[in-house]
Amino acid sequence: MIRSKKLSKIKNIKHGFFKKTGGKSKKIYTSLNCGLGSKDNPSNVKRNLQIVKKKISKTAKNIFLLHQIHSNKFVYIDKKSNLKSKPKADAVITNQKNIPIGILTADCVPILICDNKKHFIAAIHAGWKGAYKDIINKVISFMIKKGSNPSNITAAIGPAISVKNYEVKEDFKKKFIKKDKKNNKFFKIKNKKLYFDLPNYVKSSLLKNKIKNIELMNIDTFRINNNLFSARRALKLNHDDYGRNISIIMLN
Repeated sequence: MIRSKKLSKIKNIKHGFFKKTGGKSKKIYTSLNCGLGSKDNPSNVKRNLQIVKKKISKTAKNIFLLHQIHSNKFVYIDKKSNLKSKPKADAVITNQKNIPIGILTADCVPILICDNKKHFIAAIHAGWKGAYKDIINKVISFMIKKGSNPSNITAAIGPAISVKNYEVKEDFKKKFIKKDKKNNKFFKIKNKKLYFDLPNYVKSSLLKNKIKNIELMNIDTFRINNNLFSARRALKLNHDDYGRNISIIMLN
């Protein structure tokens, strides 16, 4: 498990960006695959989720996960929320204690957020589609409406695919440039190939929302030595599926 130095300083939360080791899954899912949407044995995934939950807190409720759809939709959990549902969304926000909220990634960007003054936490799944559709802005705007001040918000950008391994097509770039010409800085050309810097694009979205206390972890999911699941690496290896990394945050 990887912890953010900035989030670790906050006493009333627990969090972690989990690696692929320490679980029950086999073969291409070895071993801590937390994706029930994968083709892995569901009972192994459920056991893996229990392992994760115990590492976060032995007294926590079940991990609240989403049916992720690469959108800009988010869910807010309050006292009345149905914790057994699995809504279609890509971010979750709560001020409720003892509920671990999590998101799954395999190259996309996991973002864990905490407002230590208003006691809000959020977990965001930001693939290029969600980031492009301003999911980060939507989450931060909601938190501000609920009383958060950007100066009290800490954000950790977890393991994700790095620019050097995220090759894209020219029409992909055009889409981002059409939205904002300044987005050109997130594209790099190397050996006549085009690459996109998703983690720094995500960081720029946080900065636009006046979040300054940001930790960009710069851990590449594609790089096999980092021990994380990667959709792009699985594709390169001709695997027909891949495991999912889980990122969790919880208010004590």
